Amino acid sequence: MIDPIIQNAISAALLSYTAFTPINVEVLTTELVTVFSSDKDFLDKVNDMDDVFDAHPHADNLREVFFDLLMVNFFSADINRLEEDYLDTQEWADIEEETLDRGTELLNLLLYLNECRDEGIEPSLEDYLTEFLLVDDDEFQDEHQIYEPIIANQILVESSPEEVNKVAVKLSEDAELKDLFYPMITFFQNTQPGSRDKEVIAEYAVDQSFDMAVFAILETLNKD
Repeated sequence: MIDPIIQNAISAALLSYTAFTPINVEVLTTELVTVFSSDKDFLDKVNDMDDVFDAHPHADNLREVFFDLLMVNFFSADINRLEEDYLDTQEWADIEEETLDRGTELLNLLLYLNECRDEGIEPSLEDYLTEFLLVDDDEFQDEHQIYEPIIANQILVESSPEEVNKVAVKLSEDAELKDLFYPMITFFQNTQPGSRDKEVIAEYAVDQSFDMAVFAILETLNKD
């Protein structure tokens, strides 16, 4: 099964990506939607998704972001055909263990946007950090450490994509959020961007194809 919002996000991400890195967008979109739509077990769908990206190496840097989308799709669509307490089962615990090294921190933001949409809340960086991730809570210091670059630069949401770029390119190579910093911050700068806004965001992107694909995913989950 596939959540229609996730299907829209797949299409939007790949269209944004191919504007800067040519890919066979129609084929890749069809193949990924087929994977997401299947009734296979989650790990089988992960394997099928990996096969798709193996066959399309020009889009490989989207692989882990699409794992995040696959996980969100599981929570919003696949879970409906499983028993009510499936997330408390040993089977799901084993899946979580096996996929610990997969995906990115984008997953948390996607889940946050789902929650905002369900509750009619306008997303904001402050709300995401303090109310969703609980970065100020002593029990969640791992999240605080991961998000330190964003916490330290929250003022950028009041700035411009150009200023975000200046900070993003200077982040340490081992910073867990290095790749996501630019699309995350620019999304929170303007959660309802117009065409000209997105042109400016693309102009100052660190990695145009990746950044704009991630931005397209965030924009789609926020507006659908």
